Amino acid sequence: MSYAPADRDYYDADSHIMELPNFLTSYADPKIRDQIPEVSYSASLVTDEEVEVIMSQGGKHSAEHVQKQLQLGDELIARSKEIPALGAFDSTDRSDALNLLGFKQQLVFATHSVAFPFHPSSKKPRELRYGAARAHNRHMIDFCSDDERLLGVGIVPLDDPEYAIAEAEWAIDNGLKAIWVPHRAPIDRSPGHVELEPFWQLLADSNTPFVLHVGGSPLQVLGSWSNNGRAATKDWMGGGENVRTKDAALLHQPPETFVSMLVLDGVLERHPGLKGAAVELGAGWVPELIRRLDWVSKVYSRVDESVRFERPPSEQIKEQLAFTPFHHEDVKRLIEDSNEDLYLFSSDYPHVEGTKDPIGRFERFISDLDEDLKDKFYSGNFLRIWQENRL
Repeated sequence: MSYAPADRDYYDADSHIMELPNFLTSYADPKIRDQIPEVSYSASLVTDEEVEVIMSQGGKHSAEHVQKQLQLGDELIARSKEIPALGAFDSTDRSDALNLLGFKQQLVFATHSVAFPFHPSSKKPRELRYGAARAHNRHMIDFCSDDERLLGVGIVPLDDPEYAIAEAEWAIDNGLKAIWVPHRAPIDRSPGHVELEPFWQLLADSNTPFVLHVGGSPLQVLGSWSNNGRAATKDWMGGGENVRTKDAALLHQPPETFVSMLVLDGVLERHPGLKGAAVELGAGWVPELIRRLDWVSKVYSRVDESVRFERPPSEQIKEQLAFTPFHHEDVKRLIEDSNEDLYLFSSDYPHVEGTKDPIGRFERFISDLDEDLKDKFYSGNFLRIWQENRL
């Protein structure tokens, strides 16, 4: 018996690999391998001791450990978390985990290996940053290659348009199903810059969605905002990443800014076939963003020709984007306050933030919705963005 009820299809917009230290280096080009750092777990719940045990076993869980995980059955999602989880880093085990989870498909993101290629610094040589991105993408392709239910997410920093376009072409040609881009300004330009126009055109022409995801922009607010002259607040509130009180309150600002720039720079307008999603960034901010962009376009278009759109921002976003609510957010209220087509189910397996019962947590808010609206949340909206991957 699987965790997800059999009477409905569930498409999971967020799951993860828990990378081992050599995740990047083992797939990097030999000429740069020694210059790419190993994956670090210093900013996570994973301990060095856990990793050492796994590496001493050839980069695998022991057969005994795997068997115990399998015996969890439909309780897997509640009791199998972080790097001890079934399928956290082994693709064969991941297929077994997906059988127990019962999801039709799931997007697969990295966890910690994006820190180096996504780092917002022009001081790191682009050959190394994009070389690390290529190593990540090779490994993700291998991880997802034997199970069509696993939709691998590639990574592409946008800081160098020429390199970004080349890496996106390679990732798409080799079978990755989405491109994760950092939701920050690409160092010295907007994501709607003319030099990035071929990048967005490539994604639109290939029916490859882009995704924003937590970790694609620095999690912590600027130190000056935390300096109130009093004792520092506690770090490590219990999640898999160090998101402090003020960080959590402002987590919506970078993705909201990024989406706003895509709209106001006309990227969605010019590329109606472009699809995208903001994942593990919450969705409580979305309804007001839509209203604000419609207002900005209406008022400022009187003097600013660049925002005289054929389709209002609300229509662009409805047709082209989707968002994953956090498990504490009232999905029914979000739908009522904006649109039923915008929101996606996600489990975040095997991260602890995904909770022990993500379906149950969402059902607290949507249990009395019409069944067709539930179907949109659990599957239909996912398939609107990932049209080519229906099972």
